[in-house]
Amino acid sequence: MIRTISALSASLLALTYAQAAYAQPSAQEEPAQSGAGAEEGQGLDDIVVTATRQETNLQSTPVTITAVTSELLEQRGLANAADLGSVIPNASFRRSQGVYGPGMSAFIRGIGTVDTSLAGEPAVAFYVDDVYYPLLFGSMFDLLELDHVEVLRGPQGTLFGRNALAGAINIVSKAPSLDETSGYFQASAGNYDLREVRAGINMPIAENVAIAISGLYKERRGYQRRLDFRCEMIRRGTPELAGNFPFQDANLINGSHLGAPDDCTIGYQGGEDVNAIRGQLRWEPASNLSITFTADWLKDRSEVPADSLLTVDPAISAARPNVTTLFNTWTRPGGPTFAYDTRFVTGDPYTTYATFADPVAAGTAIPGNQFYNGSPFRGGVRNPTESPFNSWGFSGKAVYTVAPDIDVILVAGYREIAATYAYDVDASPVAMENNRNDVDHWDWTGELRVAGSRDWIDWVVGLFYYNGEGNQRFTGTSPYNNTLRSQNNNYKPTSKAVYANTTLRPFEGLGVTLGGRYSDDSKGVDFYTVLDGTNASSTSYTIAPTGSTIFVIDLSEKRFDWKVGLDYKLADRTMIFASAATGFRLPGFNSRPFQASQVGQYPGEEIVTYELGIKTDLFDRRLRVNATGFYTDYKTRITSTGGAEYLLDASGNPVPGNQVQVPGGTPGTTLCQPAPVGTPGYTCTSRTFFLNTPGKVKGFEAEIDARPIDGLSISATVGYSKFSSADLDARPATSNKRLANIPEWTASAGIQYEIPFPMLKGSITPRLDWFYTGSMQYSITRLETNQPGYSTFNGRLTYNNDDEDFSVSLGVVNLFNNFYWRNFFVYKDIGFPQINAQPAPPRQWSLTVSKRF
Repeated sequence: MIRTISALSASLLALTYAQAAYAQPSAQEEPAQSGAGAEEGQGLDDIVVTATRQETNLQSTPVTITAVTSELLEQRGLANAADLGSVIPNASFRRSQGVYGPGMSAFIRGIGTVDTSLAGEPAVAFYVDDVYYPLLFGSMFDLLELDHVEVLRGPQGTLFGRNALAGAINIVSKAPSLDETSGYFQASAGNYDLREVRAGINMPIAENVAIAISGLYKERRGYQRRLDFRCEMIRRGTPELAGNFPFQDANLINGSHLGAPDDCTIGYQGGEDVNAIRGQLRWEPASNLSITFTADWLKDRSEVPADSLLTVDPAISAARPNVTTLFNTWTRPGGPTFAYDTRFVTGDPYTTYATFADPVAAGTAIPGNQFYNGSPFRGGVRNPTESPFNSWGFSGKAVYTVAPDIDVILVAGYREIAATYAYDVDASPVAMENNRNDVDHWDWTGELRVAGSRDWIDWVVGLFYYNGEGNQRFTGTSPYNNTLRSQNNNYKPTSKAVYANTTLRPFEGLGVTLGGRYSDDSKGVDFYTVLDGTNASSTSYTIAPTGSTIFVIDLSEKRFDWKVGLDYKLADRTMIFASAATGFRLPGFNSRPFQASQVGQYPGEEIVTYELGIKTDLFDRRLRVNATGFYTDYKTRITSTGGAEYLLDASGNPVPGNQVQVPGGTPGTTLCQPAPVGTPGYTCTSRTFFLNTPGKVKGFEAEIDARPIDGLSISATVGYSKFSSADLDARPATSNKRLANIPEWTASAGIQYEIPFPMLKGSITPRLDWFYTGSMQYSITRLETNQPGYSTFNGRLTYNNDDEDFSVSLGVVNLFNNFYWRNFFVYKDIGFPQINAQPAPPRQWSLTVSKRF
């Protein structure tokens, strides 16, 4: 890999010197402003970014950053924040599977998070218009009225701070214009009953005041069908497999005796239903003062994500008495045994038998079943098949120029979210395990910074404050594990930080960057998880005498992060840079304790990353090449491993039993086994142990943009990251030795050509995009869940009318209808009999008409 980077760097340097000699630019030449090319319609545009907390040109900013404009996102068929991972090298952003609710998993350079729970901490920091967004939950931002998105790769501990371990995503909206009234209207229709409308207006209401309002309505039916199990068995000609299990939809009963039904669909998964509105007010009361106020509201009633039952091992489910007695309830006399087996695997990834409901009525007692014991609190549960998510907030930003080269910036924001999401674990019409979460969260964030710029120095100092509170309520109905668990957990995070960053230019062409941040973070946890202890005689809810955990803990950490860097301008539009920086993730705790002894804080994570990169514009700004090689020292990396310990009574003494503890295979863990004859034994309970397993990440990434001739645009990206650690190396040769959910290779490419058509008073632009995701692994031992690398293509054909300023576009996502899985959830690894997988959408097309005025 090092040889590859060196060869690439040498080639780029050779091109740079050749182009410098050819172009011979003036030493006084200044870069173009944002949105302007070298000449109108020629060369590559400059993009202004705020990655250093100051407005700088992307190509002169010594940070590994990708900036994607709103126009490019639309052209490439990317609609939300999760889609960004398709075009960012070494980034993997994906819609969360249903068990994690309306959010996304976010990884950069092999470091990230899947779980969206409030108990955990993300590894990628999100900012929207300079306002910190603390959660992966609800981070599937629709890119409404977007100007551009900045994705910073590598730790951003100094300027972005909290949880910017792997990087940061900075979403920048379009600011209201004081100069002219303008607006747009966009309507789309497509397959899966797509209906989408976007509209916005910008209007100056005084010489120094303007408002901008935009809105969104989007509906699309899900691409996975939920089937009535009994109806489908009749349709397939195997009604005996349905036993005595009832229809889910009463409307299907009447026609069932007339013959096999044509369609047993009772609902859908994977659809969208979103409404949003956003307003901005910009006021410039003085020439040196600008104030922007923003408010937004979002209502999302999208369906739960698509989820398929992939495989089932009947032997595992048959070994559970609660499962066999539950399913046997619907065994028809003389017919085959009704059981949790492969009959619930539909064979089509775009269908499922999940109902999110318990067909056993509340208060039912099933002989031989410990879960259904006649309690009125057990059975009859119906969870939503949608994932309702509400979000609203407001923010303000004031920029006061106290001197020609010094600005004072104040940013403040408030956000509230509320969501409900459920997950049908077994993906069958029987409730072997169903879960539901209800989440509320609010937070305040504020930042005050002072920034200055002179010929020889750029600098910024700032104060950051964040305060929030979240509540997560959980109900897990699990006949499989014979538990009915309820949680009601509260979290109160607080963060305070002070930071400074400066870039010195002691002589022309050389820049020296120094940055530091001191952070004081804390997170109060009020944890309440109890097991149901009711029975047939219960008239009120009773907590079980064992298995409940109630505690309060305060997580806290104070730390200092730093960054040092050098950059050197080899030619007018070529810069090389090198840097070293730290990043951190906040401490955590065991969010699944089984008794008080398992309560405690584990350390926060820390990395140091070293980078060497180049940014260059060549051939009269017809070709742009940015490339970076990196090495990450993952100094503190917390992993978990299963083990056991003695069950303690109320006095903290081991409960007598027939087991003894023995050292586990992993340092610091223990296991339990039958006590030898004559040796006192005790009862054991499961425990999760948290270990520091340092690792290393090596890799590179490159981005290319080209405008070889007027009207033709070509872009390409490639990223490679290799993670290594002692715990991965120690795995058996027959096991996977990579981290789960992360591809080592990512790549993309796109090409479009604007063809003038004077007779049509405009132009026609065809575009094709290719996206590649490398192979991924999801389980240590279940190699059948390894997914090979896959490619998808998006296509778009656009007609623009210059005179009337309207356009018509036909866009296709997944043009060639390639099938791939978004995620696997390997339940077999945690004791269940099945593997679930989340299919990605098939080909989707849309026709969009846009008008600007």
